[in-house]
Amino acid sequence: MNDMILAIRERLHVSQEELAKMIGISFATVNRWENGHSTPNKAAQLRLYDVCKERGVDLEEMIRKKIERAVTALQTSSGKMLLFHGSKSGIKGSIAPISRDRCDFGKGFYMGTDPYQPLTLISDFEQSKFYIISLDITDLRVLTVKPDLEWAMLVAYNRGKMDAARGTQLYERYAQMRKGYDVIAGSIADDRMFYVLDNFFLGNITDKALVMSLSALQLGLQYVAITEKACKHAKIETEIELSHLERTFLRDLSEANRIKGVNLANEICRDYRREGLFFDEILKETGRKG
Repeated sequence: MNDMILAIRERLHVSQEELAKMIGISFATVNRWENGHSTPNKAAQLRLYDVCKERGVDLEEMIRKKIERAVTALQTSSGKMLLFHGSKSGIKGSIAPISRDRCDFGKGFYMGTDPYQPLTLISDFEQSKFYIISLDITDLRVLTVKPDLEWAMLVAYNRGKMDAARGTQLYERYAQMRKGYDVIAGSIADDRMFYVLDNFFLGNITDKALVMSLSALQLGLQYVAITEKACKHAKIETEIELSHLERTFLRDLSEANRIKGVNLANEICRDYRREGLFFDEILKETGRKG
């Protein structure tokens, strides 16, 4: 936290005395913060956050650089990749494929290439933890799902949206898709994409609009360890501490991304409202063929 306070003050181009005046505290308090002798309480961090918003301090860039420094400091051997994981209560014991069944790719241990997806996911939880994880896929069987309709239908199956198609070839295809693999790699359904996907499942946009949304959003990748073997190839490299200020910013960022998703979905819906098939039409069409 002391490094962030110093970085904020430098971006504001103010002295310790001036920063103290901005947030209504003493110069000595700011000095202790920057020297690491004390940590601002939640109220002080919120006042500091308000100053950042008012003065246009780019907290997103600061958080990203903080993570990049941690990644750079980690040495990984050939065949390993560094990924990010957020846990609402922290990882207890060994890494295991124990997420909820109704996640994007089913039960597993989720890791992503973009730190902001897990960060915004856990920002509402004060006891949450953020980790950098190394994953060695050298001896693992990996199913890679391209960001297209195939990806969306697999997500639909895992979220229980295809139950109406039980018994069809389409349903069985996705029910069997994970078998024989240790890891699934595919696009992250982030805050923006959640809204687009829900609109597709609800029948508000077509598959054409959905695919165009996927192309426009340029989502990061997530790697999901779905077997015990895969989880043994994953290792916690480090935990990155998150301050209350950072969590507050990330909550606001999550809401901003959600609004972007809403606006994007609405725009694409207008542009492609007469092209493609709706979700229920896909299920019915495949059901007839099956």
